[in-house]
Amino acid sequence: MQTPRDTRDKLLKIADPVCSGAGYELVDLRFVSEPGGWVVRVFIDHSEGSVRADVPIGFDDCEGVSRELSAVFDVEDPVPHAYRLEVSSPGFDRPLRTTDHFRRCVGERAKVVLSRGVDGRRNFTGTVVGVDAGDGGTVVELEVDGTRFRLPFDDIANAKLVPDWDRLMGSAAASSH
Repeated sequence: MQTPRDTRDKLLKIADPVCSGAGYELVDLRFVSEPGGWVVRVFIDHSEGSVRADVPIGFDDCEGVSRELSAVFDVEDPVPHAYRLEVSSPGFDRPLRTTDHFRRCVGERAKVVLSRGVDGRRNFTGTVVGVDAGDGGTVVELEVDGTRFRLPFDDIANAKLVPDWDRLMGSAAASSH
């Protein structure tokens, strides 16, 4: 029997080249059961280096990717039951799924949840310092309250940026004047 994780993995493998081919980066994909039924939630952004990289993802972007994904999902049929497809921008608290995501966010604050943990701890919120690919495997370095933690990338269950609302709201207020 196919687990939700198996289905998510299958969806990621199908969706990634579709998004890339359309000029977008697949930031994350979630396959979740909600009160209204199953949902495939896809988060996209403009590809790094794209001429539109500084432009926020808009409705037309989401609609175009949704159309393309729907067509491919209909052919591939990766979900064994009914579901709803949603495509959106990653938002200010964007998910961090790949080592490249962490590398691009050095200096930013992130919340990282580990499956097994480090030193008996599973939840970390701090500044992304870097990504190190050593002999022991890839680690994400996070500084939390002056202490640097080396978090095994393979143990990361969930990670996302923590928005600096003061900075974001300050820049929005400054641009509206």
